[in-house]
Amino acid sequence: MLLLRSHHLLLPHAARLLARRAPPLPRAAARLRPLRMSASNHSSAGASSPSAPSAPPPPAVPKSRIPFCPACGSPTKLAVPDGDEKMRAVCSSCGRVHYENPKMVVGCLVEHDNKVLLCRRKIEPAYGLWTLPAGYLEVGESAAEGASRETLEEACADVEIVSPFAQLDIPLIGQSYIIFRARMKTPSFSPGSESLECELFALDDIPFDSLAFSSIIVTLRMYIEDVKAGNIKFHYCTINKRIGAGPSDLRSFDIDNHLAV
Repeated sequence: MLLLRSHHLLLPHAARLLARRAPPLPRAAARLRPLRMSASNHSSAGASSPSAPSAPPPPAVPKSRIPFCPACGSPTKLAVPDGDEKMRAVCSSCGRVHYENPKMVVGCLVEHDNKVLLCRRKIEPAYGLWTLPAGYLEVGESAAEGASRETLEEACADVEIVSPFAQLDIPLIGQSYIIFRARMKTPSFSPGSESLECELFALDDIPFDSLAFSSIIVTLRMYIEDVKAGNIKFHYCTINKRIGAGPSDLRSFDIDNHLAV
């Protein structure tokens, strides 16, 4: 009992000693609060006026797709040349202006026994999806020559061009397609180095859920409508992605300026 009483008497005395030795809490530290990323953040709980709103993010600086001058190799800068109204890639050394132009894609809609020839892609983008044999036009060849070459490369099919069928402009990605109707000189085809397989599809069996590009979807829809109407025409249109749709969203697009002659 005496021992317990002595400890009981010492406890208040020890607490007073600790209180005297402990340094006082700084006033500034007592006001610290976790920072919150909001425009209406207050500096402390007792503040009577809000802090200044955060500054808006700086505008995105456009970058040229031609970072170096093809003529002299010096870095380019984006500027509006005299007499122009758009930003261009201008060489910082020799002053040459370099323009970014759309790319031309050419291909064939190959007809055989009321079917069309499709290739399943072995390369990205759209690996494993079906497409018409098509690709970029090379320097030194006509559009028809390029379309025949692409068909030979992707489907090992030697074709004869019948007529132009469609021109499709896609401003969002800077491409313009020219698709030709064609027929095989001999009924022979096989997958080329960029194709997993090639197959002739009846019009009712075309795998629209597995087509690779919006341009191919539009081309085949137009072709089927023409065949069913008994009048195959030449088509021109613009393919525009809908607001909010990404470039990889193949089916969120509108067809504008459609002409059929």
